[in-house]
Amino acid sequence: MAPASTATPGDGSGRASTSTTLSADAEAAVTADVPPGEVGHYRLSRKSTVARNGALTDVGSDIAFKGKYAFVGNYDGFTVFDLSTPSAPRQVTQVYCPGSQNDVSIYGNILVTSTDSRRTNSSCSSEASTSGTSYWEGIRVWNISDPTHPRYSKAVATQCGSHTNSLAPSKDGLSVFVYVSSYFPNDSLANCKRPHDKISVVKIPKSDLTAARVVSKPILFPNGGYTSPDGVDSYKSTSGCHDITTYAKFDLAAGACMGDGILMDISNRANPTVISRVRDTTNFAFWHSATFNNAGTKVVFTDELGGGLAATCTGDFRPEQGGNGIYNIVDRTLKFKSYYKIPRINTADENCVAHNGSLVPIPGKDIMVQSWYQGGISAFNFSDSNNPKEIAWYDRGAGLSDLGTWSSYYYNGYVYSSDTSRGFETFRFDSTIDSTARKNLTALNPQSQQQY
Repeated sequence: MAPASTATPGDGSGRASTSTTLSADAEAAVTADVPPGEVGHYRLSRKSTVARNGALTDVGSDIAFKGKYAFVGNYDGFTVFDLSTPSAPRQVTQVYCPGSQNDVSIYGNILVTSTDSRRTNSSCSSEASTSGTSYWEGIRVWNISDPTHPRYSKAVATQCGSHTNSLAPSKDGLSVFVYVSSYFPNDSLANCKRPHDKISVVKIPKSDLTAARVVSKPILFPNGGYTSPDGVDSYKSTSGCHDITTYAKFDLAAGACMGDGILMDISNRANPTVISRVRDTTNFAFWHSATFNNAGTKVVFTDELGGGLAATCTGDFRPEQGGNGIYNIVDRTLKFKSYYKIPRINTADENCVAHNGSLVPIPGKDIMVQSWYQGGISAFNFSDSNNPKEIAWYDRGAGLSDLGTWSSYYYNGYVYSSDTSRGFETFRFDSTIDSTARKNLTALNPQSQQQY
């Protein structure tokens, strides 16, 4: 989610109408497919909800999985859930350690969380800082050899903080590299000055987490990225990356970098290089995230038009906007094929746009389940890159969730969702969807893909 100060409904360019906001007539004309206060679903049903509780009262964010445990981020820290009974997760511990967004990633016994807000120091007792010279932001490294008792091991400061993080294990398996995505440089901040056309790469030795350090700052846009007509300070202008997804088996990574989508060669883990770059100034406003298909021959990029706060599913935006762009990889080059956006109409009171999702591991098919904030959860088949089709969905009408669902990931027979306000939720597909899906995964990092 882009910072609220910059991500407003007015940031959404290219509406189907010429107005930057819905007129009273347009608002009156919007009839939601799922009325306010009601729930609609198709081949996807809710099984349980663990409400947000305890010390973690801020926005719920991302999810990563290790064995029978789920680690769920929150701007105030993270929660660990036991999935021994998959349809009814049990909360086992909370870790209070504030710093947005607390994006989470796991490799073995290592948990990495992202801090993209200035703190007085790197401790979990730190406070928000307004200083432009004396502050900390970056990644925190945790030992989760005992998932019920995470231990804080190391903090690593990175330029412009860490909005998200993605992992790529070294080829010898002795270390893991962290690709730190951050953006929005500001010359008033000591550690986030322009140009910020790079990422930070942190190396964490498995044998000594306290030795984690920044080993490189590769320049991804030596000639500059996209500059929006709204100016360099627009959240649509490239100034770093919002999210990177690695696929170590194929030595590839896909980056969603605000104004540009990129494909990288990561065979040299410490020094990724851009091998293909695409731009869509007609239908994409904010390149947010990326997902490979299992074969590593496609990438689904998402456009978080409006920064996560706009109502882009009212019918006032074209169906090509605020959704996904599907690209094939041909000779290590990205080739556009089609767009996918949920077909349901929402009210003007519901923020709705493409957000975080993962593959449903069905051999021989390309199927993805994905969050759309208050647009709910959608599963779609993109086996035919030119004709993606929705196959299941779950949607709450206006008024049932403050901001909707942030992440929806398939893990061992269930869809687990982090709702920004409702908490940690469990869903299940109709068996006609996932009867052949793999249900014996030992871990899942949607931004660090492994072949199933």
